[in-house]
Amino acid sequence: MGARLACTANPIPILARARPCTTDVADTVSSLLRSIRACTTCASVLEKGPNPVVQFAGSSRLVIIGQAPGAKVHESGVPWQDASGDRLRDWTGLSAGDFYDPGKVAIVPMGFCYPGKGSHGDLPPRPECAPQWHDRIFDLLPDKRLLLLVGSYAQARYLARPGGKPSLTDAVRNFRAYGPSIFPLPHPSWRSGIWMKRNPWFEAEVLPPLRKAVRAALR
Repeated sequence: MGARLACTANPIPILARARPCTTDVADTVSSLLRSIRACTTCASVLEKGPNPVVQFAGSSRLVIIGQAPGAKVHESGVPWQDASGDRLRDWTGLSAGDFYDPGKVAIVPMGFCYPGKGSHGDLPPRPECAPQWHDRIFDLLPDKRLLLLVGSYAQARYLARPGGKPSLTDAVRNFRAYGPSIFPLPHPSWRSGIWMKRNPWFEAEVLPPLRKAVRAALR
């Protein structure tokens, strides 16, 4: 697990903006975590300063790619430790113990730090994070893994969209089109309650196979 895979061997099927190999030094989980936690790339534009929130180990077979930490998670340093996280754990059927076990679950958001407040909620994830860190993390994970693409930012980067760009709703409803290793989901913010009322099929048609896929990934 300590050796980096060749850049062309990334098992994520869509990397339209894939980052080329830029280092000859092999990452390990511990060295990469240290590098991430010391990152100050975006320090000058982060409202509350850098505090990267990420979780992974060499055996993580379930990968959750969300947006970016909110203010509460920025303060605690614990990913998804908020109402959105409670909702995501309910959707996936994961206990808190499994969710926060890096040996089972990698939590790799599109932006690792809280981006700050905008005029209509939190700002988007900083664009520097995913190109700088994601490939290096994924190179250390098992080839066989399940990716949960939580929200539109993760889906915009990692979903293959033949024939155009479907809406988030279309991507979630047609999750089977993306194969057994990728599961697109809405972001579980408070707004998802409104979305679920408009799309009752989500609870009936998507959550049962999602929970089954999550259980299979953790076996």
